[in-house]
Amino acid sequence: MSEPPVRQVTITPLLKKLSAPPPMDNSVKAEDIALAFSRTFENQLSGTQTAALLTLLHSTGRDRHPDVIAKCAESMRNAAVQVDAQALKDVVKRRKRGLGSYRGGLCDIVGTGGDLHSTFNISTTSSIIASPILLMAKHGNRAQTSMSGSADVLNAILPKPPRIEALSAELLPQAYEHTNYTFLFAPNFHPGMKYAATVRRELGLRTIFNLMGPLANPVEDQIEARVVGVAYQELGPVFAQALALSGARKAMVVCGQEDLDEISCAGKTNCWLLRELPNPKYKGDHNKEEDDDTSDDEAEPRYIAKVETFAVGPEDFGLPSHPLSEVGGGKLPRQNAAVLMSMLRNERSPDDPILHFVLMNIAALLVVSGACDADTCESGEVIKETGPGGLRWKEGVKKARWCIESGRALEEFEKFIEFTNRL
Repeated sequence: MSEPPVRQVTITPLLKKLSAPPPMDNSVKAEDIALAFSRTFENQLSGTQTAALLTLLHSTGRDRHPDVIAKCAESMRNAAVQVDAQALKDVVKRRKRGLGSYRGGLCDIVGTGGDLHSTFNISTTSSIIASPILLMAKHGNRAQTSMSGSADVLNAILPKPPRIEALSAELLPQAYEHTNYTFLFAPNFHPGMKYAATVRRELGLRTIFNLMGPLANPVEDQIEARVVGVAYQELGPVFAQALALSGARKAMVVCGQEDLDEISCAGKTNCWLLRELPNPKYKGDHNKEEDDDTSDDEAEPRYIAKVETFAVGPEDFGLPSHPLSEVGGGKLPRQNAAVLMSMLRNERSPDDPILHFVLMNIAALLVVSGACDADTCESGEVIKETGPGGLRWKEGVKKARWCIESGRALEEFEKFIEFTNRL
């Protein structure tokens, strides 16, 4: 059955303002741009106007403004297929996955892509391996700027891949009754994106859509902690501010000094940490367990975030450095899937460069979540040594190794495969 016709609207006044010379273009607000994007998701803009909007935002640099990124990502989430938030909260609360200052909420690790280094599927692999400790809600799609995107590599898993297209918004809370790991396949949750797909492909530009993805997780409101990789240094502080404007309080933006959207195994990585702090204006009891982080009148959040900047290197994780040429992932999805599964089965050499690369990125997420703050854990004696930012990076690697060596990461992934194949 064909879709009913949609009444198209015009954004010509906005386009004229965006194309005006300074300072006349200062009258354009982030809210106005976000409203135009909401029309895109509803198929109310012509291809010409969509292309003009994306091009003007790119040429004026507006698509790198924190408030524009945050507001446009919000409009994208609002247009998404909505998850039953209360049902999801209830099942997460029942799981009681807290450790250290990690309260058991959902977590994500994602990159903007576009760094042109063609490395292995680091964030996808890291999200799976972290799942014995963290409740993961990995948001991803097919390849946009590489040969093997997160969805591509999962679809290539042998002998039986997860049916990622079967996990709908309606079934997501149920999934967490069975496993700590879920993969939220973007087309299932963001059907409105298809209306801009042709324009994006024909433009050939990296547009604001590439930047909104890490902030468009369909369960954004319930993400407790995340690591976001960006493809160039200038975007680091911009994205940290966009995350703060979106309400994130426990997050880290990373960019390898080679302009890599991961924690680099080759050298230093610049980090912008959103450190969660108690809000002095919060009127409730910080020590009291509550369903959310707002006071009764919802005037002030329980926590706020402070942005701190530092750099980390492989030595801070207790690992050697490896050139990026040794961790290439510009192969076919089935080849990357084979590497992923060999890692989950603990078949890689302890000194394998790709394993070290993955371990550092898992460790970063575990550190940011607060799970490494605990002074006791299943993986044995805690490494309390701290590094940049006063954080326990080596303990993060130790926990990441335990997730693999205990077989728990493979177990959680197999539960996800089994659940989605029953749908």
